[in-house]
Amino acid sequence: MSARRRRREEPEEHVNHERWLVSYSDMMTVLMALFLVMYAISQVDADKFEALRASLSRGFGHTGDVVLVGGTGVMDATSDLVGVPDVGSTLTGLGDQVGDGDHTAQEYAAAQSEFANLSSLRDEVADALGEKGHDGAVEFRVTQAGLVIGMVTTDVFFDPGSDAIGGEFREVVDAIGGPLGTSSYEMKIEGHADTVPVGSRFETNWDLSAARATAVLRRLVEHRGVAPDRISAVGYGEARPLVDGTDAAALAANRRVDIVVLSSQPERVRELLPTIQNAAEGA
Repeated sequence: MSARRRRREEPEEHVNHERWLVSYSDMMTVLMALFLVMYAISQVDADKFEALRASLSRGFGHTGDVVLVGGTGVMDATSDLVGVPDVGSTLTGLGDQVGDGDHTAQEYAAAQSEFANLSSLRDEVADALGEKGHDGAVEFRVTQAGLVIGMVTTDVFFDPGSDAIGGEFREVVDAIGGPLGTSSYEMKIEGHADTVPVGSRFETNWDLSAARATAVLRRLVEHRGVAPDRISAVGYGEARPLVDGTDAAALAANRRVDIVVLSSQPERVRELLPTIQNAAEGA
């Protein structure tokens, strides 16, 4: 028998005439998904939309009407545009500085929010002092660092050349410590001295100013519940006077301890805090 006859004939390949059904089913699946997505995005939850609108309005300092009116969904092309707020005009006192290439509108909005938080803490401290009968015992100001609570350390607070906290000053520190103890801000205690030689157990005004700052820190941590990892102390001696001059008033003003509530915002946002402070004072 020849090799040709022994070779088995190859069976013919079966042709599948229903392969088009696979492509058709895939296309129908994609179309179904498309229609479901279009349907979903055309439905607006009125409550969630209003919450988003209010949040964006507060972020840009606007309290006016809704931006979009007359529409029933986000796909409605007939919605009317009304009263889009000018971000520059809503930031009180800042005006043309918004978008000037130096700071963005978002940075101004963040600075305004931080200023509002620091102002709220300032009011809490002021109320706590008022309840203890110590209105006006400290001075508040906002700098690039944050909120500064300035305590002028006259003889009523510290005896000359002493770092002991007693009497009225202890009550002031305790009153301030209440709101500071419950806040989340970090803080730095800055001690300062006048130009008069210490003439005490402290060798220099650097030592005296650092000791006074440390005394305030210890009072806040040990008696008012301020977390130790949120507070530090530093002494500047006579190097950073608040008032120039050598008269009695200037010397008294420069014998002080400042509690600096440190802002955690980025530097570019903190740079705007004094500007917003000035605008608020001029309002």
